[in-house]
Amino acid sequence: MNALTVLAADTPGEFGAPTPESLFDLAPIIPGVAWFTKPVLLAILSSIIVIGFCWAAFAKPKIVPRGVQNVAEYGYMFVRDQVARPFLGKDADRWMGLLLTMFFLVLVWNLMGVVPFVQFPVASHIAFPAVLAITIYILKVYLGVKHQGAVGYFKNMMFPPGLPKPIYFLLAPIEFLSNMIIAPFTHAVRLFANMFAGHMLLAFFSMVGFWFLFEKLTPLGAPIGVLGVVMTIIFTGFEMFIQFLQAFLFAMLASMYIGGSLHAEH
Repeated sequence: MNALTVLAADTPGEFGAPTPESLFDLAPIIPGVAWFTKPVLLAILSSIIVIGFCWAAFAKPKIVPRGVQNVAEYGYMFVRDQVARPFLGKDADRWMGLLLTMFFLVLVWNLMGVVPFVQFPVASHIAFPAVLAITIYILKVYLGVKHQGAVGYFKNMMFPPGLPKPIYFLLAPIEFLSNMIIAPFTHAVRLFANMFAGHMLLAFFSMVGFWFLFEKLTPLGAPIGVLGVVMTIIFTGFEMFIQFLQAFLFAMLASMYIGGSLHAEH
């Protein structure tokens, strides 16, 4: 749904600011199939895009990369050097498949918010980042118990060595709450909240521009409409930066959680 669709839903002759209901409560694409909405379709399309991109880049790699392979290798090196190695060290290559896929998938999810006629970031629906965050959470606990033992995992988490023993009465529940509840919650909500807010801002400014330039063009309203268009362009560029940044942060946190489970010293 874009700004023009929201305007069409408003009462004729009245300007209506976008609301969460108008932007995110989307009707099913196929009548009677309640789960198949625009976000689900875009999530499926994003997966196909990522698979197709990686297949085109790495199915028949060349010694001297060109075209799609060149772009994909830059992405691979970025994730390896900035996401995997700082937290996983010698284990980085083992987890590159997961981290690279997650980074590209979240990035495509986010960029759907600025694609013309699509204009909907998949991650602005909490269910999608929540599924990825829960997956990483389960993987983190599994790896922690496997590599450190059940007792050792929770001991290393809640009782870091070298501190006065009375401190543990306060620190242990805080560490447990932070690692087992707050961490997976914020992992999903950080991505969701940024995409949700960005979509709301872009919808608002694009609606202001459209309304005052095409629906209510007056000597007083024209400058407001131009301002709305300018702000839409500025915020689109800023939003693309945020979309990349949130994909990076989501993959980085996944790498950090995995590294903390593999290595007790983390």
